[in-house]
Formats: sequence, C-alpha cells, structure tokens
Amino acid sequence: MEEIKKIANLDKIPVILGGEHTVTIGAVRAMKERYPDIAVLQLDAHADMRDIYQGSPYSHACVGRRIWEISPLVQVGVRSMSAERAAFIEERGIKVFPPDFREENSNWVKIISENFTKDVYITVDLDVLDPSIMPATGTPEPGGLYWKDILRLIREIAGRCTVREFDIVELAPIPGMIAPDFTAAKLAYRVMGYINGRCSASPVLKKGSVL
Repeated sequence: MEEIKKIANLDKIPVILGGEHTVTIGAVRAMKERYPDIAVLQLDAHADMRDIYQGSPYSHACVGRRIWEISPLVQVGVRSMSAERAAFIEERGIKVFPPDFREENSNWVKIISENFTKDVYITVDLDVLDPSIMPATGTPEPGGLYWKDILRLIREIAGRCTVREFDIVELAPIPGMIAPDFTAAKLAYRVMGYINGRCSASPVLKKGSVL
C-alpha cells in the first residue's frame, strides 16, 4: 500500500501484475486516499463477495466485498456465485454484468462504461476470460468473455475516464503452455496503450506489412 502511494504521489500510474487477487485490496485503499472519487471496475468470473472464507476476510473469495467497502464497484463477467452472495448483491444494489449481458445488449460497452465518470481503478482477474483462451487460472469458469470483449470495454472506459491504476491477476502458468502467458502480457501492453491514447482497437496493416 505504501509503495502504491509513493508512485501515485508522483502522478504516475501504478500497475500490478499477479498473483493472488488480494493484492488489489491494499492498492485500492491507497488510490482512494489519493483520488477520493475513484470507482473500481472488476473484471472477474466470480463475485468474490464472501465476508470471510476459510477463516480469513482477506481471501481471494472476499476481494469484491473488501473493494466494495472502500469504493464504488462495478463487476463485469461474473458467472459464478452462491445464492447468498447473489442476494447480498441485489440488496446492496451492486452493479454486476454477467457475460450474457453482452449478448443481450448490442450497446453493452456503452451501458457499462456510463457507470464511470471520473477516476477509475481497473482490476482484471484473468478467469474473466473464457477458459478456451485463458485456461491458466486457479478457478476457470466456462462461458466467459473473449479477447475483443475485454479490449472494447477497457478502451471505452479509458477514453471516457482517467484510469489511475490497473492490475492483472490470478495467472497460474501451465508448464509447456505459453499462450496464456502471452495473452496476459499482451493485455497489460494493450491497457497501457489505451490509457496513453496510443493503442487502437486493432492494428491496421497494409499489404506486405510485417509485425
């Protein structure tokens, strides 16, 4: 938390690559002190809304709950939660957009992005992606978002708001399978580009171009 404060106080954009999702909690606290109006976009397959899990309030299953206690929270891609967690979310009016929302609303990116108006912290649990392209997580869930979905949403929000920090977490590398590792690295690269306004939706190539 203190290291994040140091970076933020230099008007820099901290980036966390993980690792366990609980690293997000301290980072959000630090950014809340620096930017009181900051809201959090959580891209995740799970709501992570348990108050305590396996005896700890600081488990990966409690990350969403701890973030919500600190700052306004919008969750996207969630497709796994208990009935108790679903009731908690409904009672508290927490905004959660499952993958089906994308299929049922052609303007889903605009609808979600309108929940953010100023400073934003983006946390990406890689299990938000469908396991067909991101199997290297501890708790994969079928029916997730795809590469272009994630990019469209983050690009829109970065264009509307000021992204003050982001993290990409829960990569669990599989020996001999490098594609998920490259996907995570490429995502970090793309988000940096969107924040700086230097990255378009996809590269435009002329005939004979070489990447």
